[in-house]
Amino acid sequence: MAALYSQERGISPIEGKIFSVSEVNQLIKGMLDEEPALSEILIRGEISNYKLYPSGHHYFTLKDAEGALRCVMFRGQAARLRFRPENGMKVIAAGRISVFPRDGVYQLYCSALSADGVGDLHVAFEQLKEKLFQEGLFDRTHKKPLPLFPRRIAIITSSAGAAVHDMIRIIRRRYPLTKVILLPVRVQGAEAPPEIVGAIRYANRYEVGDVIITGRGGGSIEDLWAFNDERVARAIYASHIPVISAVGHEPDVTIADFVADVRAATPSHAAEIVVPDGEELLDKLRSAQLHLVRAEQKKLALLGERLRALGGKRVLTNPMAFVEDKRMVLDYTQRALSLAGAGLLTTPKRRLGALAASLDAMSPLKVLSRGYAMVADGRGNVVRSVRELSKGEMLSVTMGDGVARCQVMDTAEEELLNG
Repeated sequence: MAALYSQERGISPIEGKIFSVSEVNQLIKGMLDEEPALSEILIRGEISNYKLYPSGHHYFTLKDAEGALRCVMFRGQAARLRFRPENGMKVIAAGRISVFPRDGVYQLYCSALSADGVGDLHVAFEQLKEKLFQEGLFDRTHKKPLPLFPRRIAIITSSAGAAVHDMIRIIRRRYPLTKVILLPVRVQGAEAPPEIVGAIRYANRYEVGDVIITGRGGGSIEDLWAFNDERVARAIYASHIPVISAVGHEPDVTIADFVADVRAATPSHAAEIVVPDGEELLDKLRSAQLHLVRAEQKKLALLGERLRALGGKRVLTNPMAFVEDKRMVLDYTQRALSLAGAGLLTTPKRRLGALAASLDAMSPLKVLSRGYAMVADGRGNVVRSVRELSKGEMLSVTMGDGVARCQVMDTAEEELLNG
């Protein structure tokens, strides 16, 4: 049957066997798996269609100008990545070529991935730097000032390295009044970042020091990588105690340097900037003391001159002179007041005399003394007209020298008298 089918289709039978799809896929898979050149291969290309699944597996495509290759990187291998793959990134992938039998598609089973042209650590460094910069962890507004005269300094570093001994020696030489507290940690390897983070948090929780120095001596980028860890960067940022980052030599730059409040070029440099120079302080104190002494001497000299000037004053040589002067002033003032008072009374006196003369001239008594008389009725009312009188009425006639009691005998008006 198979032979007849093959002859009708013009196909030469392979030992007279017909393969299923899965069998063909398995056959091709076996052929590829047995090819030494494909079992450990390095491939350069550009990442596209990158996807990270919840399972932790990474799926992407490597492409160049003329072709594309599907790739998969399982969770175990991906956990060793030091950077985050991104679309458009040029990389070198290591792995084996094989077929996924279910789809019948060959692909690269990637075991390692590194950036092409630069190291993967460099890529990881730049990626984390950009991420933390965008989050504001490098902002100058977040930087805390260092204390001028720290009483306690917490140093977070390896207790076995030369860096810690250099820092302690310099601090004791420059400012022996401060106390150094060492929090020993590993500064290299996978265990280093969590230990550094724990020490920073411990120092903050228990207020171990007024300032923290964390770092280590020089080394390769791999040796310094603990201070490029995101956990360490966030712990430094969260510290309410000022942090000095002192990692490696002057050309070495780590993420911790960007986040820390102050970056020191070396651990020794950190020890120099964390405390003042004791000798300089003594020189400043001596200078201040000399300045104060000279200022007080000048003040005393001026006070002495003033005292001598006051000593020659008349008020001190003849204390009663002051009283005598005041007595003279009092006499003068008394005379001035008397004259002023007399002057003030003269005009009112004159006016009072004039008014008195006027009143005297208008006095009825003056008129009566000239022969006139004032007539009043029995009720004491002044009689001004004969029409107010009646015959037989009793009157009082007041004259200049007394009063006469009279009775009206008769009345006559002026016209009758004139007639």
